[in-house]
Amino acid sequence: MIDTLLVGNRGEVAVRIVRACRLLGIRSVVAHSMADRDTLPVRLADDRVCLGPAQAGHSYLSIPALLYACVRVDADAVHPGYGFLAENSDFAAACRDSGITWIGPSPEHIALLGDKIATRNEMVRAGIPVPPGSRTHVTDLHDATRQARDIGYPIALKSASGGGGRGVLRVGDAGHLAECYGRARDSARALFQDSRLYVEKWVDNARHVEVQVLGDRHGDVITLGERDCSVQRRNQKLIEESPAPGLTPAVREALGDWAGRAARHLGLRNLATVEFLVDDRGEVFFTEINPRLQVEHPVTESVTGQDLVAWMIREATGEPVPCTQDEVRSRGHALEARITAEDPENDWVPGCGTVTGYVVPGGPGIRVDTWLTHGTVVSPHYDPLLAKVVSWGPDRDTARRRLIQALDEFTCDGVAHNAKALTAILRHDEFSSGEHRAGVVERACPRRAPNDEVDL
Repeated sequence: MIDTLLVGNRGEVAVRIVRACRLLGIRSVVAHSMADRDTLPVRLADDRVCLGPAQAGHSYLSIPALLYACVRVDADAVHPGYGFLAENSDFAAACRDSGITWIGPSPEHIALLGDKIATRNEMVRAGIPVPPGSRTHVTDLHDATRQARDIGYPIALKSASGGGGRGVLRVGDAGHLAECYGRARDSARALFQDSRLYVEKWVDNARHVEVQVLGDRHGDVITLGERDCSVQRRNQKLIEESPAPGLTPAVREALGDWAGRAARHLGLRNLATVEFLVDDRGEVFFTEINPRLQVEHPVTESVTGQDLVAWMIREATGEPVPCTQDEVRSRGHALEARITAEDPENDWVPGCGTVTGYVVPGGPGIRVDTWLTHGTVVSPHYDPLLAKVVSWGPDRDTARRRLIQALDEFTCDGVAHNAKALTAILRHDEFSSGEHRAGVVERACPRRAPNDEVDL
């Protein structure tokens, strides 16, 4: 059993984990930086411990600081949330070696899935469809050019240690590849301390669809349906929904089958997300597996009734998956909009400031996951996510209209945010019809000069 759980994260996900601990009767301690010492998750937790200064490298990304925090508060478990060290196999292994329960997939699985080339090869062995591409990393520009020519342009030039939409570049022809190869290699080294690159066939006009997978130490695996995450800007998700619209029953079934097969092939435990691309013809291609909680997990919770964060904690203590695959039920439709401290009217420049006025939307089927309160200081040091507004309805259009209404009610004075742009996307014909693909953000919210007038 877990007595004290250290929350190794901040913001709305820290609030989410604290609330799960309360339901389970577990003492929660939020590990925070100096910049976050007065935030909502710190106030809601049973205790707090300071990691260090605002800079993430000296606080949320410091393994020694987090391990020392566990000792100080006598924590016997750590939930890393998402981002920061959630997919750091060294941190997971250090916790395990120190006798601290790690809430999430094993260090070995995190390490494997952090290597996109190795993961891709495992999926080939498991019989999961992958796009044409590399079996090993490219050795130099000449090798990349040869492989790209064999695959056929356009291609995706990817970092072997990428993830979360980072380290992916679309390359349209050989000239473009020559132009950006060195930049992509240097960027991969800077972002991931790994300069290895590989190439894959680029899938144009694809839907980004992912499947939630749960596995336990007994070898049982279930899937909890799929989420569509195609509404992205610069490979960062803005709106997600479940179930994914526009899929045939055959494609929907295949996605679940392949995700379950991938998890069983790897022997995955706890919670993970298997991600796919679905092209215009309904052809499916595997992209990656994320061995952690996803930002968009509330849409799956809304349609299945499962508490994924509480289940992650319970599984870490040895509990089995919460039901059989035949018992999984999906009811209605859910949508999630990510409200971020970014200004769409100023080329999405990140913002910061103090919240001087705050109104939480409500109404039937509305859930808001946030760390904001009146007086919250939004710092430039961290991810700009302010809140997730989630709507549920008996059908997609009801959920969409409820989300629009909730976003119209959302008020966060003092900090620039993207709520109006999200509303514009939800109202756009391409999205409302369920036929949206990559690029819908740019079509719904076109870039404009600073003096242009536009009603978002």
